[in-house]
Parts: sequence; C-alpha cells; structure tokens
Amino acid sequence: MRKNMKILFTNTALVLLSIGTMLSSCSKRQQSDKTGIVYNDKNNGGYVKFQQTHPSPGPGMVAIEGGTFVQGGSADQDVMFEYNNVRKRVTVSSFYMDETEVSNQDWLDYLHWIKHNFPNDYEAYYNALPDTLVWRSPLSYNEPYVDNYLRHPAFQDYPVVGVTWDQAQDFCAWRTDAANETILEKRGMLLTGKQKAKLQGQPNGNAPAVPVDSAAAALPFNTDMYLNGQYRGQGIDNPKGMIKDINAKPQAANATTPANKKPVRPAIMEDGILKPAYRLPTEAEWEYAALALAGNTQYENINDGKIYPWNGLGVRSPKKSTRGLILANFKRALGDNGGVGGYLNDKALITAPVRSYPPNDFGLYNMAGNVNEWVQDTYRQTSYDETDAFNPFRGNEYTDNRLADPTKGLLAKDKYGRPIKDPAKAGKKMTYAELLASQQQAAPGTAVPPGIAAPTATATASAATNTAPETKNALAGKPFTADVRGYGDTVNSSLYGTTTLVNDRSKVYKGGSWNDMAAWLNPAQRRFMDEGESSAEVGFRCAMILVGAPEINPSGKPHFSVKKAKPYNGK
Repeated sequence: MRKNMKILFTNTALVLLSIGTMLSSCSKRQQSDKTGIVYNDKNNGGYVKFQQTHPSPGPGMVAIEGGTFVQGGSADQDVMFEYNNVRKRVTVSSFYMDETEVSNQDWLDYLHWIKHNFPNDYEAYYNALPDTLVWRSPLSYNEPYVDNYLRHPAFQDYPVVGVTWDQAQDFCAWRTDAANETILEKRGMLLTGKQKAKLQGQPNGNAPAVPVDSAAAALPFNTDMYLNGQYRGQGIDNPKGMIKDINAKPQAANATTPANKKPVRPAIMEDGILKPAYRLPTEAEWEYAALALAGNTQYENINDGKIYPWNGLGVRSPKKSTRGLILANFKRALGDNGGVGGYLNDKALITAPVRSYPPNDFGLYNMAGNVNEWVQDTYRQTSYDETDAFNPFRGNEYTDNRLADPTKGLLAKDKYGRPIKDPAKAGKKMTYAELLASQQQAAPGTAVPPGIAAPTATATASAATNTAPETKNALAGKPFTADVRGYGDTVNSSLYGTTTLVNDRSKVYKGGSWNDMAAWLNPAQRRFMDEGESSAEVGFRCAMILVGAPEINPSGKPHFSVKKAKPYNGK
C-alpha cells in the first residue's frame, strides 16, 4: 500500500511540475533578439510577432520542391529545326502547381462569377468567353464541339480550350481573389452571402458601422484592395470572426467595430492567412515539373533521365495490370487519333478528362498530351542561352499601383474594383517626394483620379509607341525600362508579320496535345503563338510561389541543429 501511495505521489508531483513549467513558459512573452522589446503586449505598443508558418498550397495545387536541372536536357530531337532549346543548367525555386489542367467547369465558375457580379456588363462576360470556333475547320465536321464542348455537362471535367494567353491571365487574377475571399469567409472574417442577405434592411445598431469606402461594398472582393484597407465596412466585415487588435483601445463605433466592443482588425499579409497570387508557370517551372526528376533522385544522384514525364523510352505502360496501355493522349500516327473502335488505344479521340492517365512523380496529371499549355514566358529562339541561371524567365513587365491619394496611400481602382496598374517609373524605390511627383502622370486612356494631373502629351506618346528599348525616367532623366519582355531586341514591333513572326506578343506553350505526334510530348519542346490567339489544342494550368523554406519533406533527412536566441533580461 505504501509503495502504491509513493508511486501516486511521485506521478502527481511530476504532473504538477510539468503544468507549472508550461504556465511559466506561457507567461514569458517573446521578445526582440536585437532590442529586447516584448512582442504581443498591448501595453507596449501592441506590436505583434506573427507565428512563422509554412503555408499549404492553394486549392487544387501540389507542392513542387525546386532545385537544379538541365533545361532543354530531355530533348531527343530538334523537331522545329530551330535549335531553340539549347541545354543549360538552371535552378528553379520551390513552387505550387495545379494538379490538373483548368477544366471547362472551372471556366464556367469564372463566367458565372462575372454574370453574378456584373449582370449588366455584357462586354466583360463576352470578353471572358472562350473562342469555341477553334473547333471549326473548312474540311472537317466539328460543329458539334462548337456548340457542346464548353457547356455540355458531359465535357465538364475536360480541359478548357479556345482560351488566349490574355484570358488565362485574367482567370488567374480572378482565381486569386475568389480563393482568398473564400478563405476569409470560412474563417468568419468576412460576411458570407447568406449573412449579407440577412443584414439587408436591418437597423444600423445590429450591423457594422458605415464603411470607410462607401463604394466598397458594391464591388467584388479584391486581394490588393483588402490588404490596403480599402475593402472594409458595413456589409463586408464580420467583427465576430476578425482578429483581436491589441494595438487599439476600446472606443466608440468606428469603421469596423460597433460601440462597446473590443477592437478587431482584418487579416494582413503578416498573418499568413491569404494565398499569394495565382499565375501561369514560367517555362522553366513547367519543364521542371513535367520531368519530375525528383522521383529518380537519391542523395542528389539522378539515376535515370527522362524524355517524357514517365520513365522509359516508350509511350506504353510496362506494368502488368496495365501493360500496353498508352500513357498519354496524343496522335499515334497520321489519321490515328485514338485507335480502332472496340479497343481505343488512349481512350480519347479529342481531349480527355483532366485526371486521365497516371500522374507523374510530382502528382501532376497530363503534363504530356491532352492539351498544350500556356506558360508565362515571351518566346525568343535564344532564351535558353540568355536568361538567368536562377529562375530563368523572359517576359517581365514592371508595374506600379496607381495612387488615388498618395498622402494616404489609397490605391486607384477601376470599375471592377481592381487596382489600376501603370508602367513602373523607376528601377528602385523612389523617395517620397519622387513618389508624389510621379503620380502627376496617369496612364493614357484612363480616368484621372481626383487631385492628380492629367498625363502629359510626351508621356502619352511614349506609352503608345512602346518601341524604344529604354524610356527616360522623368524624375531623374536616367534610362529605365519598365517593359523588358524582349530585353534589348532591336526589331521594331511594327514589322510583326512582315519580317518576323516573333515579337513581344509571342508566348510559349508546351506539352503536346491530343492532335500532336509523340515527339511533342517531350517537356523541352517549345512553340509559340500570339497572346491574343487560341486553339482547340491549347489550354493551361496555374502556379503559385511557395513562400518560406524550399524543402517540402524535411523528415528523415539530416539537418544541422539550430539553437534559439537567449532571452535578454535587461539586468
């Protein structure tokens, strides 16, 4: 009995000791390693140190651990006879990429959003429609696809086609806002549609206060505007789910808080809640993700190379259960788009559902065949030779957000609630005086915000021509190029179609399609098309930056131990 009592007393003491240790550790707030200032203390300025996170990918995406590879190294032949994929070792940062191509259903979601938010703006809806006429051919009967491919539910999980590069950019921008708005609604920080409907007609005493921007509630959510504090107020914020603001004191009703309530604030970038922007992958990212050499790598040694997203030199499955099946959707031979009726070889005559065929070692579907895919890059034959070795890319267009009120940092917005972008005016951060002066020049053809001078004739002419490789910074008189898509090309863009088919509107697409031969399935192959054109053989998928540490699965791998900084006691 005494022995049992002794054991019980010892266990109780250990539990109490552990609880005391936890309480004492919780009572010690984090402090600055360099100044000793205490974080997260409302009595000390309320400065918040946010928890360091490794965010999850956006909806529908998988993580791609970056690294080095030989761009163009998988090419087994020069199909175009242009020598345009010269081998070059490069490094790609870790990023997220869509598991599948963007489908018809995804695009119909986008069209529905436009119709719902701008029911009287048919121009916006029309501009977002894919060109279903890409199925037409003078000597083919493809009219049923013109009428049915996009909207019939039988094709809802097939890849969207007839989409231009410009339309893909607009989709990425919409997807960013739609995903972030959904995240904030699920966290209870923004009112849902049901909650907004319930608030309509209620007295102000039962609802948030008058909005900061009276027009904000009438426009759809925009991530940039939200982060800049211009998407706030009644009919938008949900104070019950917002974050407690330790940098403020309880006060009378304000923009987001009813009277006698604790101050709250919206999410900010430092919270790590919102997702970075969706975008098209760069050409290097796409090629790296398609090869998926991580599946063939052990201790930095690549055991086998690839010429397709799968291992081996053939295009048929070697596995016992699926032996002989075609591994991608492509044209096996001239006049053979799917094989013999009764035993189709790739189970598809045109496109196939976006989750058809086995994924590659990164978990990505249809990185060969089905549809070619737009990437972000502007095409040049010599890009592989000329681009940087780290995150190679050609096609930068540097822009600045136009300020509606520079003294308050308010952004100018267009009629859809999005920030207006102007060509960047300097290659580095301007002084505040230069920033104020730069706002005197607004982009031509757009409404000038109140208090901002109209654009000068010189600025308008310079923006319209866009043929010189360099423009003059009006503030300092130094050369600066805001648009470096061609980077130093001397060819005048007005000669497009006369002396060359390549200019700054030429965008790269990769991957091969349902109507291409097997040679185009190689990830290094590259072709181009004007950014305003589309095809029944070209679709796309989105990518997103992976912020933070590049290693995806650190467990089971050797690491150096990292010690925490010692707390400063000030004595």
